[in-house]
Amino acid sequence: MKKYKRIVIKVGTKVITAKDRTLDKGRLRELVGQISCIKSNGMDVILVTSGAIGTGMGLLGIKKRPAELVELQATAAIGQSHLMHFYSEYFHSKGYRVGQILLTREDFADPKRSGNIRSTIATLLKHKAVPIINENDTVATDEIKFGDNDQLACLVTELCGADKLILLTDVDGLLDEKRRVVSVIRKITPGILKLSRSGECDLGSGGMMTKLLSAQKAVRSGVECVIANGKSKDVLIKILAGECVGSTFKVVARSKCGDINK
Repeated sequence: MKKYKRIVIKVGTKVITAKDRTLDKGRLRELVGQISCIKSNGMDVILVTSGAIGTGMGLLGIKKRPAELVELQATAAIGQSHLMHFYSEYFHSKGYRVGQILLTREDFADPKRSGNIRSTIATLLKHKAVPIINENDTVATDEIKFGDNDQLACLVTELCGADKLILLTDVDGLLDEKRRVVSVIRKITPGILKLSRSGECDLGSGGMMTKLLSAQKAVRSGVECVIANGKSKDVLIKILAGECVGSTFKVVARSKCGDINK
């Protein structure tokens, strides 16, 4: 397993949502197992997780994502506590504690607050705990919300000096016109951006375009980014073992995987 000092892993809503729209506890437990393995190899892991609204929808029996802000906030409040309960239980079974941090865009805009975020995360990592971060949907409004956790994960990566960003979604990576995975991207050009087939998701709020823009921002900061299928077996272990999994956005290094530069 390739060594990194600090890794930010973002888990999308659909990764941890079962077909019946409830929380996929088996998938969650499997991801926790992989992250625990990574931590046991001496790497810091910061987890940015979506899923509060999706989990709340499942608990309330709601089939369609609420349109009204107050309904979204209430659904998120119910789902977030349920989600954190199982993260805490599964990490505790592996010998790790977790610390929940709920954020809005406004928190990063204020130097004092962003400094407090950095210090809190650093202290949690010092205690070998896993910081679990999500957008604070219960208080976020259009003016201060991210809208998707891809942007949040990118900001956390920059703030905490991470050297790897992994965005887990429910597809195998960025797909070309023939629906083949683009293994390595060295430059995000207009041609690459056109490959993002945006579509509305009634569970999460992000799409491939938000992931591409987050990857672009990460590599500009000198951080390699990978977009991969979070439902694939041992996906995190394989990525850190150097296997050609998902789509890797390179900073400088060359790769043996297939390349593209449109």
